[in-house]
Amino acid sequence: MALDRADQHLRHVEKDILIPKIMREKAKERYSEQVQDFTKCCKNSGVLIVVKCRKENSALKECLTAYYNDPAFHEECKMEYLKEREEFRKTGIPAKKRLQKLPTSM
Repeated sequence: MALDRADQHLRHVEKDILIPKIMREKAKERYSEQVQDFTKCCKNSGVLIVVKCRKENSALKECLTAYYNDPAFHEECKMEYLKEREEFRKTGIPAKKRLQKLPTSM
């Protein structure tokens, strides 16, 4: 069975795992300051993370939740995933490997 490269149908794993993964990564990039604040707090708090980092955790959670609930952001990530999937179906090369630099000839 040949795959239609432009097929827009999403499997369960794509909808529930792969696209949300892209959403998490992009949201963390966009809110890197909150991620850094929370990470710094965690490193400095040891066992008392739960108590000491509430403020940072709440700020981070609020930012990420806003992105997860944004239909436009979800659609953006879905289209990015579909583009990567189509390119993979065309070339057979995963996105990570395509993005690596090609070795230069000597």
